[in-house]
This record gives sequence, C-alpha cells and structure tokens, in this order.
Amino acid sequence: MTKGGIDTDALMLQFAQATTKQGEALRKAVGDATLKALQGRELTLSNIRKVLEKITEATSAGLTKNALPGLDAQAMLSKAIAGMDGALLQAVQAHRKALEQFVERGVGLEDEQMKGALANIEKMEAMFFKSIGGAAKSADDAMRVPWEKALAAMKVQGTATGVQAATSLEELAARGETALRAGRSAGVRNAQALLKGYAALVSGVLIGMTDTLQPQAAAPKAATPGGAPKKARKKV
Repeated sequence: MTKGGIDTDALMLQFAQATTKQGEALRKAVGDATLKALQGRELTLSNIRKVLEKITEATSAGLTKNALPGLDAQAMLSKAIAGMDGALLQAVQAHRKALEQFVERGVGLEDEQMKGALANIEKMEAMFFKSIGGAAKSADDAMRVPWEKALAAMKVQGTATGVQAATSLEELAARGETALRAGRSAGVRNAQALLKGYAALVSGVLIGMTDTLQPQAAAPKAATPGGAPKKARKKV
C-alpha cells in the first residue's frame, strides 16, 4: 500500500526478509523512501514529521514479521534511523540553499518569516528524534526496546542532520552580516514575497539537488545513415 507517496508494503517486505548482514541495503532503502516522500510535499515540519512516522511504522511492521534466526533488531533499526537521517540531512541542505537566495537579495535574518524558517532548521534534530520515538512507541512489544536502544545510541552519537543544521545556521548568519555590510537592498521586496511560498520553494530545491546527484547517461553514438556504422576501407 502506498501512503502519502511511500510504498510501505515494499519497505515492510524488505525488513521482513532481510538479514542483519543486509544493514547497508536497509539503510539505503529507508533513505531512498524517505527522500522520495519528502520531495513529494512542501517541506514543513509537520509534513516531515508525518513522513518519518510512516517510515518508522513500516520498518517496525516489517521487522516484526521477520522470523529469521539470529537477527540483531537494534542493529537493523540503527540502519533505518541512519537512512532517515541521511534523507533529512539533504532536506536541511535544501533549506540552507533556499535561504541563501533570500540573504543574497538583502532579506535580513530578523525578518519575521526568515526567523521562522531558521527556527525550523534549528528544530530539525529534536523533531527527528521525537517523530521516530513517538511512532516507535506504537510498535510491537518486541520492537519497542530495540527502538529505544537504537535511538539512545544515535542521540549519544549525534545525527548528520543536527550537524548540518548547526553549520547551516552559522553560515547563514555569516552571509547575513556580509550582505548587511555590503548594503544589499535590491530585490528585497520580491524576495520577501517569495518567502510566503518558502516551503514549496525548498521542496523544489531538494528535487533539484537530487537530480544533480544522478549519474548522467552516456551520450548515444551518432549512427551513420542507413543504420550500423560502416567499416573504414583499407588503403591499397
């Protein structure tokens, strides 16, 4: 079943059949599913939270059905958390790239809408843990403890999302000071108007970022008239 752009059945099936050794494959599957879902909606905190909850629920449901012996549920759930973290990291990067455009146009960081956008970036890691933890509480009894341990370990280690969020806030503050010293004011009104559709703009930036990461297909070789290329004649 596809819920909110997430193929929950495919994700559940992968966890239901996976072994502990397939942790990297699980991380990638969760990361790809999370990123695809984020690309399909405006990047508000509410929408991101819903995506993380759905991914967590599908992961739990699948792993609960896994009857293979010797599974390390905590290790597999840690990979799932890492997959969601990787996708959310890209979402934070998209926020930063979008906000850089407004800063360059002279919109100050004290602008009300800018302050709201910056606050959302700052909340990303806390929202990440809260969303996964909340969804994990509704998991099967056998899954609840592994989820708690996996989340606790990640909190100690810290997330890539949290690091990127902190770095983004620092970089945006520095850019804001530079723009202020340069006296940039051109395009401020237009930029402020664009801020009203900020969540949709960030979603577009995220899609563009992902597209640039895809390997380019090799250019097809030019065919000679009549189909297959002709062999060169031997010189006599």
